Amino acid sequence: MKISHESPLSLMPQSRNYNDYDYALVHLFEEIPEYYEFFTDAVKDGRHVLLDNSVFELGEAFDPVKYAFWISRLKPAEYIIPDVLEDALGTMDKALDWKENQWALLHQGETPLAPNTKCIGVVQGKTYNELVQCYQYMDEVIGVDKIAISFDYSYYLEVCPHPNKWAGYALGRAQTLTRMLNDGIINQGKAHHLLGCALPIEFFFYREGFNWIESVDTSSPIVHGLCNIVYEPGGIINKQSIKLVDLIHSNPTNEQVDKINWNLSIFRTYCYGMSV
Repeated sequence: MKISHESPLSLMPQSRNYNDYDYALVHLFEEIPEYYEFFTDAVKDGRHVLLDNSVFELGEAFDPVKYAFWISRLKPAEYIIPDVLEDALGTMDKALDWKENQWALLHQGETPLAPNTKCIGVVQGKTYNELVQCYQYMDEVIGVDKIAISFDYSYYLEVCPHPNKWAGYALGRAQTLTRMLNDGIINQGKAHHLLGCALPIEFFFYREGFNWIESVDTSSPIVHGLCNIVYEPGGIINKQSIKLVDLIHSNPTNEQVDKINWNLSIFRTYCYGMSV
């Protein structure tokens, strides 16, 4: 499982040392020129860049026409096609529109995508059946290269109504992925991405039998370090709900950097069982 942690501008140069790949939010390209420049340099240097449509940060996916422009300009290794939060039909409609319009233009335009650029479809829905329907649509109808599943569907709290909602989200995603796997829904021949995390300890559950999960992104170790919170070896029980994008201009102190580095190390023990 490849890991990427979104980081403030001040730590982005160092992030190459702790990230397996680079995760970009498209809406920041227009707002912060140096942010865009970091990712153009990453592409030039042969780094693997995944471009996100910023729906989690904006509440709705970035404008598709503008998004296509930035994809064609940056030429990332992967990009997430537009989706609608917890709306299966809306997400499927957007995916079809993207495939019939912007996707086609990108592949046929004057500035075509790099040959190996891959598209990622996000599963959305409010029930298990909706999640399955959206998953199969992305896999079979749209034919995306990779499928992404988020950390905070409200459905998770229905199947795991834990007193601590963050534990409910973490256990809920693990249980839902396990159910989809056992039901034969998961296409194990296709790569999958996990969007964010509620509690890092969730990744203990994916060490065996989930080799189809190729990548994950989460700013959790960074955000908690910036909030002067360190991971305990057994995990944390509450999540700081601050988005990294709201801390993008942070300049951490040496003490905060130490806490961030500790959190990064502990996060990897959750994923791999050893410090790396």
